Amino acid sequence: MQHLTSESDEVLVQLYENGNDEAFDVLLERYQKTVYGFILTMVCDVTTADDIFQETFYKAIVSIRSHRYTESGRFLSWIIRIANNLIVDRHRHRPPFVDVATPQLQERLFNRKDIADGTVEDFYHNERTVDEIHEMITRLPEPQQEVVRLRIFEKKSFKEIAGLTHCSINTALGRMRYATINLRRMAARHQLDLTFVH
Repeated sequence: MQHLTSESDEVLVQLYENGNDEAFDVLLERYQKTVYGFILTMVCDVTTADDIFQETFYKAIVSIRSHRYTESGRFLSWIIRIANNLIVDRHRHRPPFVDVATPQLQERLFNRKDIADGTVEDFYHNERTVDEIHEMITRLPEPQQEVVRLRIFEKKSFKEIAGLTHCSINTALGRMRYATINLRRMAARHQLDLTFVH
């Protein structure tokens, strides 16, 4: 990957479009702080920012590999525009449940005053929901499980995950994105009520 770091964005995009995974890893490494900073500034929530960040780069991956990237010389502007559109969509269609069981979810789940002061039935429901999320994770394909556990429970960066799982960063991003989609579907299918997490 080191030999690609001096290449322009446009060359890297072309290389990735032609099948060079390392080229996208360089682009991600080059702009992830800028893109993530923009998203976090807009949404003011780490969990939401993480989700939108993943989806932003996943959409970029799909667009480039589908030969739909036409923003010659303006990769950063293009990726920021994708992120901004996702933020707008998120505010327009807020999901009725959280995406995945993050450490923040668990902390907020068991330390909220209204839960601590609630009934035994309330506590049981909340505890059961967390257990069900963990159960859903075990139903994911093994590569997706591995990425979810490393990202959420061990707080690894996508670069670290790529190294630990011996794949490219864009593959790690793709697995996390598919895992998130699968968890949403399972939550909807089982009608899990996670709306008590604000």
